[in-house]
Amino acid sequence: MFKWWFAIPFWQRVAGGFFLGVLAGWLMGPAAETWFGPLGTVYVNLIKMIAIPLVFFAVISAVGSLHGQKSIAALGGRTFLWFAITAVLAVAVGLAFGWWFKPGLGVDAASLRVAENYQQRDVPGPLQVLLNIVPENPFRALAALGAGKTGDGQNVIIPSNFTILQVIFFAGLVGFALVRLGERTAGLRDLMHQAREMMIQVTRFVLEATPLGTFGLIAALVGTYGFEQLIPLAKFVIALYLACAFHVLVVYPALLLAHGLNPLKFFRGAAPAMQVGFVASSSFAALPLSLSSATHNLGVNKDYASFAVPLGASIKMDGCGAIYPVLAAMFIAQFMGIELSAGQYIIIALASVLGSFGTAGVPGTAVIMATVVVSAAGLPLEAIGILYAIDRVLDMMRTMTNVTGQVLVPVLVAKQTGLLDREVYERASSNVGVDDAVEDSPPR
Repeated sequence: MFKWWFAIPFWQRVAGGFFLGVLAGWLMGPAAETWFGPLGTVYVNLIKMIAIPLVFFAVISAVGSLHGQKSIAALGGRTFLWFAITAVLAVAVGLAFGWWFKPGLGVDAASLRVAENYQQRDVPGPLQVLLNIVPENPFRALAALGAGKTGDGQNVIIPSNFTILQVIFFAGLVGFALVRLGERTAGLRDLMHQAREMMIQVTRFVLEATPLGTFGLIAALVGTYGFEQLIPLAKFVIALYLACAFHVLVVYPALLLAHGLNPLKFFRGAAPAMQVGFVASSSFAALPLSLSSATHNLGVNKDYASFAVPLGASIKMDGCGAIYPVLAAMFIAQFMGIELSAGQYIIIALASVLGSFGTAGVPGTAVIMATVVVSAAGLPLEAIGILYAIDRVLDMMRTMTNVTGQVLVPVLVAKQTGLLDREVYERASSNVGVDDAVEDSPPR
């Protein structure tokens, strides 16, 4: 039986868990949360268990390994540039679909309800965001994870300090220190590389639970939400899903083709991370799969991917930080009968691009981003509570878009800088290394 199970491609196992979860949630209704919700909770806890140590050891190993081969500053600058380019394109997509669909027109106000658990979020200032990158206590940043759920029932899968950037910052400092000390710490550098390989193997073990976790999470979601809550805002849901789909299936492939890369190969390799991003509604939950997809499936250099992918999981938010805030602002304006000026459209676009970086790692990023954009455009904030009532369903597609971009940008930069193994990319496995142990090159 085990041979038969592992013979099924990983993405098919996850897809099977998804569709069975939808069926179970539909048939059982709210009882699905009681019966199957714990499966999703256990899976989320497993992801919490591995994510921080995986990022910590991977970044330390990556910084030391990249030294002397490629300029870390140049690679980082190129990565940030592509983060910004794709964010601008995502904002353009959001504006286009907002103009086309006009999701706020014709909505019956009497059929809407403001989420009971919605609370207006405080927007951190730029200085606060920058200060939060430096951990007061690195051990707390490494060891503590937020427990419990958000107000709308989502599992919180973020460090207790609200940003994985603190882990990246501290790990980067440790890596630079090991490089600076040279041969005096050669043994410790080797140990960090071995620790990374150990965590990759632990990740393989945990990923085997993904189909079961997918089943539990989706069954609980469908059973709890049903479809009744979506009907009044169906037009907005459709607009968001189609805008994200256009960005993922048209904009991203265009960028891949411009770099001489086959988009179908990319999606085959990135599919596992995209699936988990959709189901778990968390870039942080999908991070281990995003890293494995980028390296094992798509051939991105492991040392570069080890800091580019975690960085993307913190600040690369095309769905939550660009498309959704733009559509939310246009929905509110249309629903309230407010005619937006050309200046307001420009403000909405700029606030979406810049704000997505400024709110990195803040819990409820999408709601924070919507607050930033709606405030900047001078629109009433109270209306955000209407969309928050269906936020969990919206978050699935937003997060899948985020995760796809977080894998895409390292692939593009790796292609530009000679850090992409084209043979691995063309082979495009979709099993993220869960079914085989790939021997890695020794530490350099």
